[in-house]
Amino acid sequence: WDEDLRAAMRQETKLFFREFLHNDLPIPEMLTADFTYINDRLATHYGLSSPGPDFARVTITDPHRKGLLGQGSILTVTSFPTRTSPVKRGKWVLTQLLCSEPPAPPPGVEGLVTEEVPTGSIRQRLEQHRANPVCASCHVEMDNLGFGLEQYNGIGLFRSDDNGFPIDASGTLPGGKAFNGMSELSSILADDPRFTHCVSEKMLTYALGRGIYPVDDPHLEHLVKGLDERGQSFAELIKLVATSEPFRMRRGEATGGGK
Repeated sequence: WDEDLRAAMRQETKLFFREFLHNDLPIPEMLTADFTYINDRLATHYGLSSPGPDFARVTITDPHRKGLLGQGSILTVTSFPTRTSPVKRGKWVLTQLLCSEPPAPPPGVEGLVTEEVPTGSIRQRLEQHRANPVCASCHVEMDNLGFGLEQYNGIGLFRSDDNGFPIDASGTLPGGKAFNGMSELSSILADDPRFTHCVSEKMLTYALGRGIYPVDDPHLEHLVKGLDERGQSFAELIKLVATSEPFRMRRGEATGGGK
């Protein structure tokens, strides 16, 4: 880990997003795309063929690197400094990709204690934590989402074991959809209507400069419906947001020298 790798991870995700922004690619394909942008530093980190010192668009054949959730930037910022966190990763997917908030933990509940000599994988230890019914309600969906990313260490390197304990990256989501690993999880999320709804909500929030209120809900639903009809690209989403009533009727900034 070094600053060059940190910068490369950030640049990969920026260029990846720009591809979707400018080339009318369907938004759900962000989770399953078979391409990314890497330079030699990131290629070495991922174990891929190097395109050279400069960033270049490359085709991905390794299913473990396809889509947004296989990128080091996401996997690193959702980890602790010394270990992975299925809870942090699962919560990030739940809140940032599906716009669903998990229940708040009850008072006095402690997280995992750092062990000098691990007694099991992170998953095994979390499952003991979830055996407490008080904890299970918060963790049932969140942890399963995070378990799908457990084959990546704290800085996004693919691995098959966690401190010598085999990794189980399988899970079952509410509704019964089962997966094993990031690739299968990403395919499920790409087909989940909550994903495009969440992207639409976040784009409208950004455009309005405020949160979404109940009065905005009909406009948001109209926006999501229009996006589905127009091919689900970011360009069409921006047009729909710019012509929506909440955006056109938003309060303007002060003019005439006001502070």
